[in-house]
Amino acid sequence: MKDNYVVFGINGPVVSVSGKTAFSMNEMVFVGEKRLLGEVIRVDDDKTIIQVYEETGGLKPGEPVYSTGAPMSISLGPGLIGGIFDGVANPLKAISDEAGAFIPAGIHVDSLPNTKWNVTMLIKDGDRVREGQIFAECPETGSILHKSMLPPGVSGVVREAKPDGAYTVKDTLAFVIDDNGNEHALKLAHRWPIKNPRPVAKRLSLTKPLVTGQRVVDTFFPIAKGGAAAIPGGFGTGKTMMQHQLAKWCDADIIIYIGCGERGNEMTDALTEFRKLVDPKTGKSLMDRTVLIANTSNMPVAAREASIYTGITMAEYFRDMGYNVAMMADSTSRWAEAMREISGRLEEMPADEGFPAYLPSRLSEFYERAGYTENLNGTEGSVSVIGAVSPQGSDFSEPVTQNTKRFTRCFWALDKSLAYARHYPAVNWNDSYSEYLGDLSDWYTDTVGEDFMACRNEMFSILSAESSLMEIVKLIGSDVLPDDQKLTIETARVIRVGFLQQNAFHKDDTFVSPEKQLKMMRVILYLHHKCRDIILRQVPISEILKKGLFDKLVQIKYDVPNDKLEMFDDYYKLIDTALADLG
Repeated sequence: MKDNYVVFGINGPVVSVSGKTAFSMNEMVFVGEKRLLGEVIRVDDDKTIIQVYEETGGLKPGEPVYSTGAPMSISLGPGLIGGIFDGVANPLKAISDEAGAFIPAGIHVDSLPNTKWNVTMLIKDGDRVREGQIFAECPETGSILHKSMLPPGVSGVVREAKPDGAYTVKDTLAFVIDDNGNEHALKLAHRWPIKNPRPVAKRLSLTKPLVTGQRVVDTFFPIAKGGAAAIPGGFGTGKTMMQHQLAKWCDADIIIYIGCGERGNEMTDALTEFRKLVDPKTGKSLMDRTVLIANTSNMPVAAREASIYTGITMAEYFRDMGYNVAMMADSTSRWAEAMREISGRLEEMPADEGFPAYLPSRLSEFYERAGYTENLNGTEGSVSVIGAVSPQGSDFSEPVTQNTKRFTRCFWALDKSLAYARHYPAVNWNDSYSEYLGDLSDWYTDTVGEDFMACRNEMFSILSAESSLMEIVKLIGSDVLPDDQKLTIETARVIRVGFLQQNAFHKDDTFVSPEKQLKMMRVILYLHHKCRDIILRQVPISEILKKGLFDKLVQIKYDVPNDKLEMFDDYYKLIDTALADLG
């Protein structure tokens, strides 16, 4: 079998090598004189197919293909936080400094900067260490302490451990001699195959919510830490804006934001905005705990697939340190479209709407990497995955949306009519759901309030009743409804406009704690119950509406500051006083 391989055929990002080769499946290779990065995706007896992650323009048959003998991998270590990378983890800032504003084909820059870090060693000569153990720490940013770990599969006895000091990611800090006598060098960074999930000791139950400060999410459709959620919505419904808001306010330690196949101006907005945002937790820049992966729509299509795996691998790496990580993927539809294009070039049999038959399995493999885990070093961490889906024409029956629903337990369906009506977040409460409610109910009961779930369920039932009543109203008008049903519609308006609608630019409404959410629900339901009792005593609802209480509660989200929740007590007195003369 020959060792010198050359390009035989080129079909966009798909390159073939003729004859029997020694390449292995998923092996990373370099293609052509420019050494374009590629991955082996099919190995036949007479032909090998390579997926190239860079622009293949100018590549010719007969150019060499170089084997690496290793799977498609990225470097994991200090320097990731605050970085902006392309889909295969090339640092865009370093590329810009070296080659200008446009990424030339064949350029390869180390993912991690070769700067010195102030390292504290946690091991010494003679210590017995095991895989995943934290052996060194260094402050990566003002917000994140980086914890360097033994790579999975490496255990043994420490030899030649360095003292505390300043080291780069290329410096050897110690050696580990395993039970077979093999020597392993320990450095601040190590490489990991992006398509292989990092091992954990145990997967734990999802019993804690990822608190986002968004009422429609936290109260109605919560996601658990370690859970997976989908945000489907057509063009202009606010998927990106919602992910930005979740990235800023959710109680994760680290944010991984992936722009997969998005327009360049959207990623520019994200890059600019994230640098300006102040982290509400620390008062420092939000980039101090954020990694951005920018794989825009004008970048090579094959790299879209890699960007998703690059992001989830980084997320698992920080999870293994004991951090809670939230990963935003915007959008998985572009990823699926890239798979469809590659599948078409490979002349594979298409399934629904031309997507490959393995679309469901790829989606399941990706979302399965979310979870709350006990790590190899005894710490606990989580990866929560929030994936945007962009169905054409807001058609939720298309394959990517339908298959995503199969593998996520939280579904925030964005509604075009709500978005056009300036209702933010435009989550349709009739089409959305969360299967984490049962798992999280104990946390809400014990941590926020015993009546949290009861209030949530009653408000949801009022909205459901309104949906049914509005069908009647559309046909024959609201005048024919009895007063108790008119009350339901009026209370539902307060819930929709005063509770579910949220102003991301208002200092007291952009983030709302679960405690304030519960107090808002209590006041709204207190008014509803008082009015219902009065209506039962034959008082017309028109007399109640003259008091203006419902409009007053719509403004409660602005009128009660987040640090003065005791002001809610005044609303009970206001309601009692205003309704006292009605019996």
